[in-house]
Amino acid sequence: MIKSWKHKGLQRFVETGSAADINPLHVKRLRGRLRFIDLAETIEDVNVAGYKLHSLQGDREGIWSVTVSGNWRITFEFKDGDAFILNYEDYH
Repeated sequence: MIKSWKHKGLQRFVETGSAADINPLHVKRLRGRLRFIDLAETIEDVNVAGYKLHSLQGDREGIWSVTVSGNWRITFEFKDGDAFILNYEDYH
């Protein structure tokens, strides 16, 4: 279950459906990926073909990433069946 957010526009998208602060071309993909993250009981539940789930390294160790489109990713921490600090970012 998603417990906390970093990207307020992503939070607003989930809570109200407003896509004002996200790329309109990403809406469908974001909706699907966020659903998988929210329902996941283990990080492997998010390891879906095409999502390119991977853990980040260096100063971002402990953070997971799934691809949205191009360089855009959803990043988050995952502990005990819950996702925290969800962000929508281009970190490349």
